[in-house]
Amino acid sequence: MHVSYMKEACVTSKAEAATAALKGANRLELCVNLECGGLTPSSSIINEVMAQVQIPVRVMIRPRSGDFIYNDAEIEQMKASIANCKTAQVEGIVFGVLNEGNTLNLKAIKELSEYAQPLKIVIHKAIDACEDPVVALKSLLKLSLIDTVLTSGGRETAEDGIPILAQMIKIAGSKIEIMPAGKITKHNLTKLHSHLAARAYHGKLIVGALN
Repeated sequence: MHVSYMKEACVTSKAEAATAALKGANRLELCVNLECGGLTPSSSIINEVMAQVQIPVRVMIRPRSGDFIYNDAEIEQMKASIANCKTAQVEGIVFGVLNEGNTLNLKAIKELSEYAQPLKIVIHKAIDACEDPVVALKSLLKLSLIDTVLTSGGRETAEDGIPILAQMIKIAGSKIEIMPAGKITKHNLTKLHSHLAARAYHGKLIVGALN
């Protein structure tokens, strides 16, 4: 049986967004400073991309590089970025918050997710820093606010994470979209999908090079 799936391209500019859409991306994740894992783009970049493409755009909400343990001022900064995203009418936001000890900060995740409504909520690879991503996923399922989890199954790459990703997809069922990520390209996507049959996949090179 042929199962169709979404290809989400990670982009950092209007030009990359246009190229990704042209090459067949179904959805975009927009961020800047990819060399440190992606940070929140400016309002002007968000608006430029929104004017450029017709496909859904999800925006990274990450105020600084480094860990995902944020203080109250940083949480407020994230809320301000989320407010900008609402104004720009993006489809969703992408973020993650951890406690000391690398467990999910469910209180902050709930607060930001509720603040972001009605936008789609994506928890990013912060979940891969948790000791057990499967346990972390179960805690997110209880929140009933999360639409997508972007993860490599706690491994360096999605290919290495296949066993855990398969487990996560099974547990999430139809409640949360598990979106494998981690060195996914147009060359290994078919192989990954044959193992995982996920609903969506994420990568910088998922539809090929963008520049």
